[in-house]
Amino acid sequence: MFTLESGNVLLKRSHRRQLNAWLKRALRLGHRLAAFSLRLTMSRSGSHYAMQAAVQHAGGRFDCHVRAHDWSEAARQIIRLVTMQLHDQLTTAA
Repeated sequence: MFTLESGNVLLKRSHRRQLNAWLKRALRLGHRLAAFSLRLTMSRSGSHYAMQAAVQHAGGRFDCHVRAHDWSEAARQIIRLVTMQLHDQLTTAA
C-alpha cells in the first residue's frame, strides 16, 4: 500500500504519475515483504521541499527524511533511500 500526502505542495497530475513511475521498483521490493505500507509526506518551507517516508512491513519499520531545493530532486533522493533500505532488508532476510 502506498499513500502520498502532498501537504502544502501543489502537484499536477503529471507530477503524480512521474512519482508513481519512480516508485515502481521500491513498491515491487516492498510487496515481496509481508504487510508492506509506504507513506510519503511532502511539505514546502520557504524555497526548500522536505519529504518524509515511513515504511512498515512484517520485518520492521524505518523512516527517511530529505530536504532539497526542487521537489523532483527531493523525491528522487527519498525514493533512492527507500529502495536501498528495502533491498538491504530483502538480502539480509534471504
